[in-house]
Amino acid sequence: MTVNEVNESQLQAKRPVSAALAGPYGHPFHPILVTVPIGAWVASLAFDIASHVVDDPAFLTQGSEWLIAVGVIGALLAALVGFLDLFAIPSGTRAFRTGLVHMTLNLCVTVAYALNFLWRYGTYDDGGSVGAGRLALSAVSMAVLGVSGFLGGKLAYRYGVRVADEGTQAEGYAPGGAGRAS
Repeated sequence: MTVNEVNESQLQAKRPVSAALAGPYGHPFHPILVTVPIGAWVASLAFDIASHVVDDPAFLTQGSEWLIAVGVIGALLAALVGFLDLFAIPSGTRAFRTGLVHMTLNLCVTVAYALNFLWRYGTYDDGGSVGAGRLALSAVSMAVLGVSGFLGGKLAYRYGVRVADEGTQAEGYAPGGAGRAS
């Protein structure tokens, strides 16, 4: 690739495929939406662990089950706009390959949590703590999610996918502060 082709590829990856669905230039929806499944799944793991510490863990096991469900729904919504961001990246590039691995890991984690939800569904009625297998599945899923999050950060912070170009970013460092805030 020539320097001009690389620059054109970078600019293409910064622009949304559909601003209405993926978020406007410089304000992608995907990073906002991923906070829902991440937060829900981190909280569910905390509830799982706490269910082994308290005397009456039923509320924690039930809460964990529903946090997993909220996370799965949130992950599916985040994936929809994430696909749009992936399609903005030119194929055959490192950024695109990184995006594919990021997407694949996230889909595997979402399937693992969906299976974890089905495994747990309705079992909190016994009042016991979360079983070791379910807890282990959550912990492994969280570890894989961490790897995927690292790759997502690489896409945004190293490759600049869906991040405003440097000229636009420079507006924030102009003296005065009386300009428009966008």
